[in-house]
Amino acid sequence: MSNKEYIERGRFAPSPTGRMHLGNVFSALLSWLSIKAQGGKWVLRIEDIDPQRSHMEYADLIMGDLEWLGLTWDEGPFYQSERGEIYEAELQKLADRGMTYPCYCTRADILATQAPHESDGRVVYKGTCRNLKPGTHSGPAAIRMRVPEEDEGIVSFVDGHYGEQTIDLTTQCGDFIVRRKDGAWAYQLAVVVDDAMMGITEVVRGRDLLLSSPQQIYLAKELGFAPPRFTHLPLLCNTEGQRLSKRDRSLDMEALRSRFEAEDIIGLLAYKAGLQESPNRVTAEELVAGFDWKKIGITDIEF
Repeated sequence: MSNKEYIERGRFAPSPTGRMHLGNVFSALLSWLSIKAQGGKWVLRIEDIDPQRSHMEYADLIMGDLEWLGLTWDEGPFYQSERGEIYEAELQKLADRGMTYPCYCTRADILATQAPHESDGRVVYKGTCRNLKPGTHSGPAAIRMRVPEEDEGIVSFVDGHYGEQTIDLTTQCGDFIVRRKDGAWAYQLAVVVDDAMMGITEVVRGRDLLLSSPQQIYLAKELGFAPPRFTHLPLLCNTEGQRLSKRDRSLDMEALRSRFEAEDIIGLLAYKAGLQESPNRVTAEELVAGFDWKKIGITDIEF
């Protein structure tokens, strides 16, 4: 039996589509602290499966910024762009069981068939291509994962920060894409396979990805994997309540490194998270001993 079965393993999995911003750093810091407080290992995975948007220079900048912040990784970096054969094999297992089907719908088609779901503008796919007869369509197609029929797709899990969650995959998510129409691997499949094969036991990330968790739990179980624990964070938002993104250039690492030392940034984030009572300069290592999820609030944090 391997050591992976005896130690907690967390991961940080950035996409190299731009420089890290303060929100990315916040997720990295809490992921790192959580796993280090458990005596575990932190794995770095570069999620570069989008060939149009991913660039190696951003991957290098991300790694340089993490090292500058003192958030060093124990394993990796692993690059998803190098793991296509692994994803192919796992997708074939699903296809052999009739769990997937080709989808020829455009985004416009999908938007035209259903109003956005809930308040965030998500659209639930109605299964237009689910039962198409072979040969009905031709041309490029995405591959979708079938979710159970209504009332059979309930997934419940306990989030490490937000508590009990119950999601109906059928009505809240719909059949989701596991391979894109352009042939690129979809996030849900790649992340599930990688987390399983890298022995990840804990996933820490922003609450905007909370709805991905039931999809990933379902997919992991269908592939015969034990899903990791999921812990979601409050988001860092601007004064207008909008989540920080790579568009906020004033808060990306290039701007931040020109103005602050690493200990200043870690100290401010720790203060905003509730891990210390003032924004004093501190290293990530100095925060490990006092780390506790109970200190961190659940409401989004304004910057």
